[in-house]
Amino acid sequence: MIELKSRREIDILRECNLIVAEVLTTLRELCQPGITTLELDKVAEEMTRKQKARPAFKGYHGFPATLCTSINEEVVHGIPSRRILKEGDIVSIDYGVFYRGYYGDAAISAPVGEISPDLEFLLQTTEESLMLGIEKAVPGNHLADISAAIQTHAETRGFSLVKEFSGHGVGKKLHEEPAVLNYVANGRGILLKPGLVLAIEPMVNQGTDKVIVLKDGWTVITKDGKCSAHFEHSVAITEEGPVILSQM
Repeated sequence: MIELKSRREIDILRECNLIVAEVLTTLRELCQPGITTLELDKVAEEMTRKQKARPAFKGYHGFPATLCTSINEEVVHGIPSRRILKEGDIVSIDYGVFYRGYYGDAAISAPVGEISPDLEFLLQTTEESLMLGIEKAVPGNHLADISAAIQTHAETRGFSLVKEFSGHGVGKKLHEEPAVLNYVANGRGILLKPGLVLAIEPMVNQGTDKVIVLKDGWTVITKDGKCSAHFEHSVAITEEGPVILSQM
């Protein structure tokens, strides 16, 4: 069931997502050669607790950490560890909080030191795909308009979209209806209305769109070992257009 949020609820969701935005901004700056993803996770949890919020992912279906940290060929749901980030890596950081009864959720992909032009292009394209999808999140459009904008931009530049995972509604639950696909499937999808809050999150691969889940039961990698990037914002659809809640 799809729930439309009131103005009051959107205001609270904005507060949740401002915490997310602040933490991700700090983590992006910390993504330097020599740091471990476990250290990033510790920083994120400490910042979350200081805001009187709770990490949304920790314990969710048994996930063991505050962050999902996915390096290079890892697409999503990587578990923070003592693995050291190296010059030339890219790392996707997915992070959410629970605050005042609602969830905030966003993700970034960050360069570690100097990265190759190919990886710069991957990160740029993925973030642009997200923003183009957000532009279509207006009343009167359909869900597939968001999907089409994301897919067209990424595929025009020679990349593929992961199809096994999608964006979602967000609010009192971390994952709500509807699913927000990053590619066009059958039909136009639901009509977009004011009050709908969506977590839009393209996952873009350099090579094949095929993925594999590792034996840890969480980490998703590209089947061909090429790199993947992931950007996400929580977005409220309003009469005035899309409002990015997870942006400072």
